[in-house]
Amino acid sequence: MIFNGGLVSSYYINSSLLGLKNTIWALILPLAVSSFNVIICRTFFKSTIPDGLIESAEIDGAGQFRIYFTIVLPISLPVLATIGLFLCFSYWNDWFQSLLYIDDQNLYSLQALLNSLMSNVDALARNASTMGVSYAQLVATMPKESARMAVAIIIVLPVALAYPFFQKYFISGLTVGAVKG
Repeated sequence: MIFNGGLVSSYYINSSLLGLKNTIWALILPLAVSSFNVIICRTFFKSTIPDGLIESAEIDGAGQFRIYFTIVLPISLPVLATIGLFLCFSYWNDWFQSLLYIDDQNLYSLQALLNSLMSNVDALARNASTMGVSYAQLVATMPKESARMAVAIIIVLPVALAYPFFQKYFISGLTVGAVKG
């Protein structure tokens, strides 16, 4: 869980073997499953769903898929909302996947565009003296800190608006396995 397969191997697998280079799937699939989320689900299922409930469904003749979809999934809303919130945060904050796998700027994620914008502003500010007098004056009056704060608001606002809808499930999903009174 701490050490992954490495950047070179994941790039080779995602771009060459799976053919995800310059597709929207390159932004979705590499982040879709993590070992942390699997451990959270396993812990939730082991500590929350009683074995007697599963056994009684098996005695009644239910198969594994029916047990999962009619018994386990309806009970698992807290863990699904928790993992959904984690995935929303990871997809929203990710700019690195776009940098690695996307060459077409029409497919860039918003975070990759904001990262590119800020790096362009920084490059202009660093190289203002080599551009000439009029460009140097323009760059000197450019609102660098205001741009950073505007980017920060764009990044934080959707997350702050989404969190209250997930909060009830998120808190109950994180307290899985805690001592109950």
